[in-house]
Amino acid sequence: MKTVFIAEDEAPARERLIATLARVAPEVQLLGHSDTVRGTLDWLTAHAGAAAPELLLLDIQLADGLSLELFRERQLAIPVIFTTAYDRFALQAFQALAVDYLLKPVSDAALAQALSKARLFRAEPRDARLDRLEQLLQALGGGPAAQEQQQRIVGRKGGQFHALEIASIACFVSLDKLSFAVDRAGQRFLVEPTLGELEQRLDPRRFFRANRQLLVAADAVRRFAAAGKGRLRLELTPALDGELLISQERAGAFRAWLER
Repeated sequence: MKTVFIAEDEAPARERLIATLARVAPEVQLLGHSDTVRGTLDWLTAHAGAAAPELLLLDIQLADGLSLELFRERQLAIPVIFTTAYDRFALQAFQALAVDYLLKPVSDAALAQALSKARLFRAEPRDARLDRLEQLLQALGGGPAAQEQQQRIVGRKGGQFHALEIASIACFVSLDKLSFAVDRAGQRFLVEPTLGELEQRLDPRRFFRANRQLLVAADAVRRFAAAGKGRLRLELTPALDGELLISQERAGAFRAWLER
């Protein structure tokens, strides 16, 4: 395994991964990187054949969608190590399909082991690789057999429980280690899942993890403005108390998400 391409939309995570790769496999050359599915596809198209990398390191969620979309047309058969912040659902799918994954932040030992597995994976017949990746695409929500996105969630207000339509939710917020759904009227309902769990379950085209305390729906974004140091300040409908900031590292992904 001599050459690699990285797709990662968060600059700090990408730099850490590059540094880890340099430590555990200094003989491997990084040919390029991208923060979007489109940029990755364009680069790979321009570097096909002998110029193609021998391995891809792909984050699942890029700035403009799921990196699994790269495999939809069954043309790409390069071995892949996925990096992910997802937990139970993704891990079960990866383990069942024997496709390697790494949880971020990626450790030296985990990357070294994954590189060894990738060498074995590369030895498989091309059709077998494509079949496996297509199954993974379907299991994680990017193919024709994708699981239906969650449509409702149970929220509690006072002593009553409410069946809330996901379409009626403007955002989810985390306050004092509790999660709340905020509907279009500005009402808050206590919900059981954490924001991390909700991020996995909900349609990534509609909801964006703006920061640790906020998961926002696209149609709830009223406007945004520069907030200094590369950050963005959000205004939502309905309005929330306090300043809503997106970090410099997430700002580019947020803009790309809004333009989908």
